[in-house]
Amino acid sequence: MASQLSQQYAFRAQKSMGLVGGTPTYMPIDGFAAPDVPARTYHYSPDGRLFAYTLPSVVRIFLAEGAQLLQELAVPNIVELKFSPRGTYLSTWERPVKLEDGAQHKNLRVFSASTGEELISFSQKSQENWDLQYTISESHAIRLVAQEIQVYRPADWGKGIVDKLRVEGASMVSLSPGLNPSIAVFVAEKKGAPASVKIYGLLTLSGAPTCSKTFYKADRAQIKWNDLGTQVLLLTQTEVDNSNKSYYGETGMYLLSAAGNFDCRVTLDKEGPIHDVSWSPNSKEFGVVYGFMPAKTTLFDQRVRTLHDFGCSPHNYISFNPQGRLIALAGFGNLAGKIDIFDRKTLTKICTIDAPNTSYCEWSPCGRFLLTATLSPRLRVDNGIKVWHCTGGLMHVQIVEELYQASWRPTPLDQAPTFGQTIPVAPQPALSVVTAALTAKPIAAKPAGAYRPPGARGLATPAIFKREDEGGAPRMPGSGSATPPRRGNNRSPNPPGSMGYANGTSTPPNGNGNGNGHYQNGNGRQRNVPGAPPKTPSAMGGGGGEKGKKKGKKREKASGEAGSGAATPTGGAGEASVSVRPSIDIQVNGTQTPAGQSSVPPTPGAESLDPIAKKVRNLNKKLKAIDELKEKAGRGDRLEATQLKKIDGEAEIRKELSSLGIFA
Repeated sequence: MASQLSQQYAFRAQKSMGLVGGTPTYMPIDGFAAPDVPARTYHYSPDGRLFAYTLPSVVRIFLAEGAQLLQELAVPNIVELKFSPRGTYLSTWERPVKLEDGAQHKNLRVFSASTGEELISFSQKSQENWDLQYTISESHAIRLVAQEIQVYRPADWGKGIVDKLRVEGASMVSLSPGLNPSIAVFVAEKKGAPASVKIYGLLTLSGAPTCSKTFYKADRAQIKWNDLGTQVLLLTQTEVDNSNKSYYGETGMYLLSAAGNFDCRVTLDKEGPIHDVSWSPNSKEFGVVYGFMPAKTTLFDQRVRTLHDFGCSPHNYISFNPQGRLIALAGFGNLAGKIDIFDRKTLTKICTIDAPNTSYCEWSPCGRFLLTATLSPRLRVDNGIKVWHCTGGLMHVQIVEELYQASWRPTPLDQAPTFGQTIPVAPQPALSVVTAALTAKPIAAKPAGAYRPPGARGLATPAIFKREDEGGAPRMPGSGSATPPRRGNNRSPNPPGSMGYANGTSTPPNGNGNGNGHYQNGNGRQRNVPGAPPKTPSAMGGGGGEKGKKKGKKREKASGEAGSGAATPTGGAGEASVSVRPSIDIQVNGTQTPAGQSSVPPTPGAESLDPIAKKVRNLNKKLKAIDELKEKAGRGDRLEATQLKKIDGEAEIRKELSSLGIFA
C-alpha cells in the first residue's frame, strides 16, 4: 500500500486563509504563510498532492504536505481554477473582456502544474461548466462548444482537436470516471420536442450511441455517474410546475446503463420534489431523498429495487462516507440542521448530530469524521468550522469571521486509513472544544415543540397538527398549500381534531357539561374558562340565566324611555323580558291593519308580517331604489340597460300599490 497522507483541511475567509492539520491536535500547518490580500478561491488536486490559490495578481501552487511553494503564475484576475485528476494540469478561468484589437479573448488557460508553462488556451464565456473534463488517466480531455463535443489529447495539446461530435441542442455533457470512459449528452426539452439523454463511448464517438432515452418535463438536468462509470443517474427539473404543487418546478429521475442493457425511470412513492441523490462508493446502490416535508429516504440497488426505507424525516441531504460503511442524512438550509448517522451494514442509526446553520458538510477521506461549516454570504454570523466524529462527538471548533470556503484535503482510498469492521471509538476532543465551550454565550432554552394556545394546552396533539414522521396523516397537497383547515367561526377553545371540537363544546368525557369551569355561551355552546368556579344548576337558572336577566333589564329601561309599549315579565326567575316596539298603522283597502301587520320591518325574533304587508314593503323598497337611480341619472352618471328598465317600471309599481290601498 502507498504511504498514507496526513489528514488536513483548508479554509478561506475575508481576512485569513490557512491549512490545518487533522486529529488529534488540529494545529495549523507549519510553513504555510497566509497571503496579505484576500484570496479569491483555492483548490486541492484530486489526489491530494497539490494545493493552489488565486490572488488578484498571481496564482500560487504548493505541495499540500508541508506547504512548500512550487510555482507562482503571474496571471491576474483569475476567478476559478481546477486541477486535473492526477494533478498534472491546472486550468484557470477569468472573466472575458473585449480586446482593443478585436481578437477573441482566450480566458480559459491550461498550465503545467510542475513547470508553470501555459500549454493551451480557449475562449469560454460562461462560468458554468467552464473547465475541461479529463479521463481518470488523463489520456483524453473534452469540452462542449456550441453543441459540439471536442476531444483533445493532453499529452499533445499542439495537435488540437483529435475527435468531435455534434449533437443538435446539446446543453450539457458529462464524462464518466472508470477505465472505459463514456460521454453522457443531455438535450433539453424545446418547442414541444422531448428532452433526451444519449451515451457514447469516448473511443467510438462517431458511432451510434450505446444508450439513449427520451422524456418530457426536463428543462435542465444533473448527471451523476457511479464511481465505476457503468451507470448514470439523470436528475431532471422543469422551470415551472404546471400542477402548481411546487414553487421550484417538477423533478424526475432516470437510471441508464453505459452498456445500453438497462434504462428506466426511477418511480418514487411519495409526491413532491427530489431533494438529493447520492451513489454509494461500491457503485451498486444509491440513496434518494424525496417528497414533501417530512421527506422520505430510500435506498435502491442498481436495478431500482428497494433495499431499505429509512422512513420520513426532515432531511434534504444524503452522503455516503468514502468507504460506503456510513450514511449521513441531514436537513440543512431552512431545516434544523440535524444529522442522522446510519450504519449501512446493520441499517441502524448510530447517533444524531445537532449542527444548526450548516452551509457545507463533507466526510473526511478516512470516513470517521464530518466537517460542517457555516459560510458567508449564506449566513454572516457564527461563521466557523466544526469537526464531528461519526459517533456524534464534537472533536474540533474553529471560529472564523466571514468564512467563504472550507474543505478536506482529498486522499485516494488506498492511501487513507482502513475503516475496520466495527464503528471506531471517538478520540479525545481537541483543546479548541473546551475553549469554545468556555467562551460561548449562554443561550436561553427555547420551549420544545410548536406553540399551542392556552385553551389547547394539556390536551393530546391532534393528528392534523402532527408531522408525518410523528404519526400524523400523510400530506396530500392540492393546490400547493400545506395550510391546515381553518377553524371558521367555531368558538371552541379546542384545536381541530380534539375532543369537543366538532360540536363546538369542551365537554369532559363524563358528559358533565355544567361541571368545573364549563358554561354555555349565547349560542348554547359550552366554553371552558381555566380557573372559573363551578356553577351549580340552581345558579345557572332556566333559559338564559343571569345573562338573560341583564338583557331583560336593558330592554325594560329602553322601552320605558320610549313612552309606551313596555311589556311586563311573563316568566319566572331567569326568564328574559320581552318588549314590543310601537308600530305605525296603515290603511289597506280602506281598513286599518293590526299592529302586528305593520309595514315597518320587525325586529329579529318578532312575529312575521302577513302576505299583504310583506308585498307593500317590497314594493316600497323598489320605489326607493328607483328614486336613487333617478338621482344618479340627474348627476350625469351613465346607467346600464337593466337600470333604465327598472326606472320604466315605476308606473307599474305605483299602480300595484294603489290597488293595495297605498297612495304615495
